[in-house]
Amino acid sequence: MGNENFSHLGPDGKAHMVDISEKQDSKRTARARATISMAKETIVALQQGDVPKGDVFAVARVAGIQAAKRTGDIIPLCHPLNLNSIKVEVKHDINNCSIEIQAHAFIDAKTGVEMEALTAVSIAALTIYDMCKSIDREIKITNIKLIEKKGGKSGNYKN
Repeated sequence: MGNENFSHLGPDGKAHMVDISEKQDSKRTARARATISMAKETIVALQQGDVPKGDVFAVARVAGIQAAKRTGDIIPLCHPLNLNSIKVEVKHDINNCSIEIQAHAFIDAKTGVEMEALTAVSIAALTIYDMCKSIDREIKITNIKLIEKKGGKSGNYKN
């Protein structure tokens, strides 16, 4: 596999930011998901709002939104983007002892918002971990993935 398959590698094999100056703005969206597994007692404490650090779900949503807005500052070769919208949803499932986080990012731009959606769910998950680690050391963050993107030259994608 040569360097031509990686947009962030130049002909010399060195990393660079992709030049999007010739691209046209278009509507683009991306959805990402992350799953967190934890002890049933932790899920119950979250549902009842009985976690020492406060409203875990509200803080996680805000952390995800803030992270999406700062993705270009966190990931070196990402373009800084002015998002139209980023929505972060956190849902718990007591029966499966899990939390699902979804982020849906929207923009009119020359480049996509996949990294913003993925960053949102990642940071929201890490925030939940941070707020619950004192009551549950067995928390696992899994299945961080892009589940859908629309728009742009490469078209639509659904996983």
